[in-house]
Amino acid sequence: MRREPDRARPATLARWEAVFGSPPPLYLSVPFMQKALAYEAQCEAMGGLTAKTRRSLRQIAAGEDVTNAAPPKLSTGAHLVREWNGRTYQVQVTDAGFEMDGKTWRSLTAIAKHITGATWSGPRFFGLTAGAGGGA
Repeated sequence: MRREPDRARPATLARWEAVFGSPPPLYLSVPFMQKALAYEAQCEAMGGLTAKTRRSLRQIAAGEDVTNAAPPKLSTGAHLVREWNGRTYQVQVTDAGFEMDGKTWRSLTAIAKHITGATWSGPRFFGLTAGAGGGA
């Protein structure tokens, strides 16, 4: 049985080269290329992936375990404790962000900076990522 040539292929190939600057791999189907082109147009219009997602994808592509590349998710009600310079700090995860000493914060990084006076990764400061701790 003879297959009919795909009439959309030449136009899709031309569009691919215009958008990505090189021809696609030979094995890509027209529907796949059209979806990739539509996604690229959406990214152009709407902004694409967040920096955090791009970083996680790069880590996964480099062979890092998926569980290590994806940051832990904190559920509402989670309780974080960190001792710093002889004082114990307690943070509650809320729907609005993070609560410490009766004040709501939008990020753990803002809390870590408040506690230490220096710029820290909040998740790292509270022991949620590798290399956490940092001494007192």
